[in-house]
Amino acid sequence: MPKLPNLRAVREAALYSQAELAALSGVAQPTISHLETGRAAQFVTVKRLAEALRVEPRELMDAR
Repeated sequence: MPKLPNLRAVREAALYSQAELAALSGVAQPTISHLETGRAAQFVTVKRLAEALRVEPRELMDAR
């Protein structure tokens, strides 16, 4: 299961709060919070978040 070190930066660049991203992606806000602090994600979660943020999944996973 991948970690998402870029999730917070990509979310903030898109000007979404965690709650807004949760509503768009169907991923619970507490889960987004946990992922932003280093918890690993299931692949389906990565896909949902990437689609909501309009980025490729690897953009959430790649260290910059």
